[in-house]
Amino acid sequence: MTTAREIMSSGAECVRTDQTAADAARLMAELGVGGLPICGPDDKIKGVVTDRDLIVKVVAQGRDVGTFPAGDLNQAEAVTVGADDPAEEVLATMGRHKVRRLPVIDGQQLVGMISLSDVARSLPHTEVGELVDALSTD
Repeated sequence: MTTAREIMSSGAECVRTDQTAADAARLMAELGVGGLPICGPDDKIKGVVTDRDLIVKVVAQGRDVGTFPAGDLNQAEAVTVGADDPAEEVLATMGRHKVRRLPVIDGQQLVGMISLSDVARSLPHTEVGELVDALSTD
């Protein structure tokens, strides 16, 4: 049984709720990623911010990326998966919530991120195709 820990990219970093959208963009550029978990002062994951979120919710709205709080980009509920959860749960969670990036936690601690490309590299084509289909439908 393949687990989330085996699929994930380890060493994920958070942007903090008290940092800015510009900080999030800089961190994404430094790490070469398209999304970051947003973590609060308690180190718990509050959500995920993507490069698309920054464009649509900040830049396109004419907001100042240098002052717009990254914490304001949180979702209503952070969607995560446990490190030891099976791959089937990862796929189901991504499909159910229509997310392409999923923080992986061990207890309450962030241990990695799973992206659609991680899934594509790790799982059979049929399962990947089903996930892509689920993410592509409204």
